[in-house]
Amino acid sequence: MKKQANFFLVMLIIYVFLQFIWWGNLLIRLNIQVAESDSDFQRRVWMIIGEGSVFMIILLLGFWKIRKVILKEISLTQRQSNFLLSVTHELKTPISSVKLFLQTLVKHELPEEKKTDLLKKALDENERLSLLIDNILHASRVENKSLQVVKSDIDFSHLIQSIVDRFHKRYLHEFIRLGLEKDIRFFGDPFILEMIVVNLLENACKYAGTKANICFYVRKSSSTLVFGVKDEGPGVPASEREAIFYKFYRIGNEETRQKQGSGLGLFIASEFAQLQGGTITCRENNPQGTIFEVTLLL
Repeated sequence: MKKQANFFLVMLIIYVFLQFIWWGNLLIRLNIQVAESDSDFQRRVWMIIGEGSVFMIILLLGFWKIRKVILKEISLTQRQSNFLLSVTHELKTPISSVKLFLQTLVKHELPEEKKTDLLKKALDENERLSLLIDNILHASRVENKSLQVVKSDIDFSHLIQSIVDRFHKRYLHEFIRLGLEKDIRFFGDPFILEMIVVNLLENACKYAGTKANICFYVRKSSSTLVFGVKDEGPGVPASEREAIFYKFYRIGNEETRQKQGSGLGLFIASEFAQLQGGTITCRENNPQGTIFEVTLLL
């Protein structure tokens, strides 16, 4: 599709350019016939060349803008298609898993330990499904500009500790290292900040794994609050580090990808950081892995 759009635009530009040369040549020949003197002829030629050049520049700018819009729409359509493939699988998998766990509990007499294990797995799948639905709703609210920022004085240290504790309970072991001082306070929207942190940690758990030495750090200065997530996973190619914050964007082919996800987590983290008046960046974590860092102004 992208190659076809490029081909037709190039052919159209060539056609218009040739037509412009032909008409310009025709006008110059007509002027030769009607010109009263050499000076009058020269003036008419330069007038045609000048007006024609302005017209051609405007036309080329128009073609460039049209091409940019078309390629953007093609890219968005492809990402939406990937999202539909992904989200269909993401919705069906936890629903099927919960159904299987509950059916096992109903149909079989199991020891208490096994029942507890199946119930925990069902709750984990339900949590995963809930996060996906929340991300879809949050992405819609961001695009509709219906999300209002409600700021208050927050105990940021306590907020981070409670989020990390939830992850540890969910995965049944403590795998996130905290670089965090006590009693760090910040004036911001607690919901927005929580969603940024949750999506960054979810991303690290999903792509790097809980054994990839995940670290959450916070630094506060007189003018900024900086926090981020480090991991020692496979990392993000340098060519992809800007695109991963686009809506629905995921690295690789959707039909052959092994990792779960919807392509919304980092998009929401980026948009929410902007709503809070900050920025988010992705860079390499030497010697291996990725760092996602958020900078908020105080």
